[in-house]
Amino acid sequence: MKILITGNMGYVGPEVAKYLRSRHPDATLHGFDNAYFAHCLTGSPVLPERYLDEQFYGDARDVSLDLKGYDAVVQLAAISNDPMGNKFQAVTLDINQNSTVSMARAAAAAGVKNFVFASSCSVYGIADGPPRKETDALNPITAYAKSKIGAEEELASLKTDMTVTCLRFATACGMSDRLRLDLVLNDFVACALTQRLITVLSDGSPWRPLIDVADMARAIDWAIARPADTGGRYLAINAGSDDRNYQVRDLANAVARAVPGTEVSINTSAPVDSRSYKVDFGLFRSLAPNHRPVVDLDQSIKNLIAGLKKMNFKDSEFRSSDLMRLKVLQGHIDNDRLDEGLRWTRN
Repeated sequence: MKILITGNMGYVGPEVAKYLRSRHPDATLHGFDNAYFAHCLTGSPVLPERYLDEQFYGDARDVSLDLKGYDAVVQLAAISNDPMGNKFQAVTLDINQNSTVSMARAAAAAGVKNFVFASSCSVYGIADGPPRKETDALNPITAYAKSKIGAEEELASLKTDMTVTCLRFATACGMSDRLRLDLVLNDFVACALTQRLITVLSDGSPWRPLIDVADMARAIDWAIARPADTGGRYLAINAGSDDRNYQVRDLANAVARAVPGTEVSINTSAPVDSRSYKVDFGLFRSLAPNHRPVVDLDQSIKNLIAGLKKMNFKDSEFRSSDLMRLKVLQGHIDNDRLDEGLRWTRN
């Protein structure tokens, strides 16, 4: 099997490469990334790309790789959260949607069997009532969520025999060789370790489904070989677990229990959070029974605590550090390494 992982040098990619190498020791694994975050290593003594056979560099908007011979393409390349999406809206649309569709078309033309797109449950937006299924109405609020559903819609319309899987991932969490702290659970653990105080900016009631990055890799492993008769040629599917739908205050309290002496402060007068949704993962459970999540909330927290302690992490001002992806991009721009369109300069 020959697999290309685009956007592999971010938060999720190192775990995907590691897991696929363990599951497919004889596979040919390639990475493709523009290296915005290549330097953002967190506790790893060696490059996580050691699991790959070859690493290619380039912008997802200008892919010139020959995709002939690949069995699967995994599209992780993205502007990956709401703050970045709001600041770089045009780029978010171009990378998350347009480049994804261009990559899929090129893959189909080259005879690639499986195309996997890392989508998001954020496409459900504000969703009161029962957990959302794949057939329920969508309500994308942010530029990031809109780009994800836009890509899904275009992928669904492709006229191809290639099997396309859009994994609508729950909110990512957990330790990685390129850790991000601009994610709710990861942020709470960092606050607990450095301040012994978790400040919840909302009233704590919004719902979030969570999935550990290790379990995201498990889902991708299923999708790279999914036959079309398991879910159809095109499939958009919620990827996560029903028992991992949490209210934000429950996440804060779980972290506080794991870090003794931590207090939780909740802003009960906060305005309504525009991202609150419970998700039904029944379809994933039925179609991918051997790739369901296995890392529970407590284990994700333990792994984060261990990983941050291994890094000797003590930065109480981490929200201004390179552990926040928007800060990394802004730092590149401020130093003339990237232009406002997030393209590398020659400086």
